[in-house]
Amino acid sequence: MDETAVTADEGGRLPRILVVDDSRMVRASIVKHIRGHFEAREEPDGEAAWEALLVDPGIEIVLTDIGMPRLDGYGLLERLRASKVPRVRDLPVVIISGDEDESARARALSLGANGFITKGSGSAELLATLMSLLRLSKAQSALELSRSAVEQGSAVDPESGLANAAYLEHHGAQVAAEARRRHADIGAMVIEIDQYESLAARHGPQVVQLILRKLGKLVSDRIRAEDTLSQHGPAQFALLSPGIDRVSSCAFALRLRASVEKLVMAYREDRIRITLSIGVASAAADGRDAVGALLALARERAAHAHAAGGNRVMAAGGEVDAQVIERELARVPSVDAALRLLRAGARDEVAEQLPQLVGALLPLFELLESRLHAGLPLAGLREFHDKGGAGRQDGGDPGNTVR
Repeated sequence: MDETAVTADEGGRLPRILVVDDSRMVRASIVKHIRGHFEAREEPDGEAAWEALLVDPGIEIVLTDIGMPRLDGYGLLERLRASKVPRVRDLPVVIISGDEDESARARALSLGANGFITKGSGSAELLATLMSLLRLSKAQSALELSRSAVEQGSAVDPESGLANAAYLEHHGAQVAAEARRRHADIGAMVIEIDQYESLAARHGPQVVQLILRKLGKLVSDRIRAEDTLSQHGPAQFALLSPGIDRVSSCAFALRLRASVEKLVMAYREDRIRITLSIGVASAAADGRDAVGALLALARERAAHAHAAGGNRVMAAGGEVDAQVIERELARVPSVDAALRLLRAGARDEVAEQLPQLVGALLPLFELLESRLHAGLPLAGLREFHDKGGAGRQDGGDPGNTVR
């Protein structure tokens, strides 16, 4: 059983919150409420909090009282929003106060507070507010990074480290054009985590993001250099594989599904397991050579796999398992077996397999022609394969079939 650790972030810590209140008892109560979800740093007043913010870049959210010595909550909020340091200026700030006066709430919000909670509110309300603001802050940061990457022409998503959707679309057009020129297949796959919503609700967005990164690396380590993997949604990856047929794509999807099913990720006291719903499409089998259409079909099949209970691979014809792959492989003609039959004089038996054998050998013929320029009748061979040998004379040369 493969087991790996999942931590709250790359440094192995929970998101850090700055709790500011002049009452030690209030701070202790707040820390108790958020324990297990946040790492708390405590400061007794606004001035100490300001100094902490300048030297501690790990702080991701501020929870502050209003009435405090030296610098009150309003003053701290004003300094934050006036800062020239984006990291400080854009921090989410929640005001927590015993004063339910609407004027206090209005003033806090007008100064740039992101939330206002009265003391005595339950831990559920406090945590819901903090987690919601943290998710929003991270989403905004990711959006800014993505915009910056697009402006700089980057092909990599800054959050996942994988190719971004824009690059996959651009690269996909090139792959499709090359495949048409070479009469080659294209494999497309959409990979979706089944338990995304429950994982996010239980462990929070930071843990889920790390799981996605681990899954992205796991897939990246198993694909070829010419394949392209991108993250297409909060729990979804897209894989484009030029020159890979449907059977090979399905076989890879089954291996990936089985590997992830055995994977156990450790986070604190929990053992996290995930499963995948995978949709597979191919240009040849599905009659779609546009990459966008292939990915849309693969996405639709992944959705069907998820709706059927998850932990499944879906392709043309429905669910794929090991038996399906074995049957498909059994239909593929063996060139070695055909050569042995020819040596044994069984020409008629080999002749019955000629269309399938020509199809299997076409990539080799294309490579030979590209190197030798010997004038191989590739068009006639393709037509012979596509028509299953129809129209040929018994004993004739399939290479002489012309359009």
